[in-house]
Amino acid sequence: MKFITEEDLRNLFRKEPFTTYEIKAGERLTPGGRQFLLDRGINMIEGDSLIEKGTEDEKMQHNEIETRNDWKQKMFYTKMKSMEVLFLITAEELLSRDVFLAQSVINLGKQFSNIKSDLNKDTVETFCCKECTGITVGNIYDDLDDCFEITEFHIQLEKGRDIIILHRLRCALREIEPFVLELFENNDGENEFCKGVIGKVNQSINTLSQMICSIFGGKKCQREI
Repeated sequence: MKFITEEDLRNLFRKEPFTTYEIKAGERLTPGGRQFLLDRGINMIEGDSLIEKGTEDEKMQHNEIETRNDWKQKMFYTKMKSMEVLFLITAEELLSRDVFLAQSVINLGKQFSNIKSDLNKDTVETFCCKECTGITVGNIYDDLDDCFEITEFHIQLEKGRDIIILHRLRCALREIEPFVLELFENNDGENEFCKGVIGKVNQSINTLSQMICSIFGGKKCQREI
């Protein structure tokens, strides 16, 4: 899905003014982009329909769909921004105790942030996989659940706090999938892209699981095969 922003339309209009804008397949106007066209009296064509010259019922139905899509998009982007902050908070908490682990979290956070740009490019870029006994290239995109249950026992360990804050980040990442599924609800044409985004979220989760295992068990994988 490619989102057409007000800035995109403003640049097009600056190059060559137009009176009609065609919303192509795979494109969606942002609220600012739609308002830009309305303010200038530019007709919007989607498929075979001239949106602004349709019946009142057609325009009302279209506006309801656009409004619903807009709040879904806003909800998803807001969740993504919250996750980006949580990556930074997690890295900051780790920094004084383990610089290398903190840097790993920062790197993972940067890769995770690319999901937002993936939405506009309609492609999903993956990142490197460091294999272990339980997590491999073949399953890192899957929902593998936790390698082991985190309990009150782990907070008593020397690096118990590191385990807990990484687990907190991992739990927060698991909340992303419902947002993605709702964003692409009833859109069969984007099922593969949706699966790709969820796969990248799972990859982030499983990478955190490997970090937690490395703290608890050293080089030994803690996942039960």
